[in-house]
Amino acid sequence: MVTKQGFLALAPQYTTTSELLSASARRRGMYVEVLGGAPTGRRGAHYYGGPAFAARVADDLEVALLEPSDDWLATLPYEYTGRHIAISTLSEARSLSRPAFVKPPREKSFPAAVYSTGDDLPPGPDAPVLISDVVTWAAEFRLYVLDGGVRTGSQYTMFGRLDAEPLEGHRHEAAVREFADDLLARCGEGLPSAVVVDVGLLTTPESGAEWAVVEANMAWFSNCYAADPDRALDVVLRSAGPRTGLSERDHRFCRNIEDAAPAG
Repeated sequence: MVTKQGFLALAPQYTTTSELLSASARRRGMYVEVLGGAPTGRRGAHYYGGPAFAARVADDLEVALLEPSDDWLATLPYEYTGRHIAISTLSEARSLSRPAFVKPPREKSFPAAVYSTGDDLPPGPDAPVLISDVVTWAAEFRLYVLDGGVRTGSQYTMFGRLDAEPLEGHRHEAAVREFADDLLARCGEGLPSAVVVDVGLLTTPESGAEWAVVEANMAWFSNCYAADPDRALDVVLRSAGPRTGLSERDHRFCRNIEDAAPAG
């Protein structure tokens, strides 16, 4: 039986984040279930897991999946990116004659990486891509954002190598929060109310080190690393929750928008 505290549905693929979030949900009195291939018959769920599995079960669960728009990163002012970023297509990216960082905006349909030329891009159907200048990140942080404020976060890399450390108490915490607060105050309306934003310390020969946005992601499909799982869960639950609770503001960010009516 689903408790009044709610129901958290998990994709079948195990991750450390799904384990942390499920433990947090159970402490709240939520019912937690790892889904199989068959429909559950349960409605009004929250969800955590990958987008491919979500596409199979979202209607059955009646869950509204929030995600940032494909072009959000490309529309940010240069002062928040520290590099030139363009939204394009995979077919157009194949004509690149210079090194560039190329990634899918949301899906992990091919590896996000630096490609020497467009000829090195993997085969696949045409789809939106983000193309950006090649930069070096001294440190990268994942921030869980709810209603325009940072709930929790974690460092996840140092110079490209995995190095998880909680944001709370980190030597860069004040700088990260200051940058994020300014970013969200100016550009937060372009994001769903519950989202993950990655920021980093950008090192460039021209301007030294500066803070910049790495990307934005769906909170319901993000590794929480060393972030506080209880606070991260607050964001995940909003990012993939019952369609009956979908706000008018978030309707435009809903992946399965055709079947999701705003609550108003």
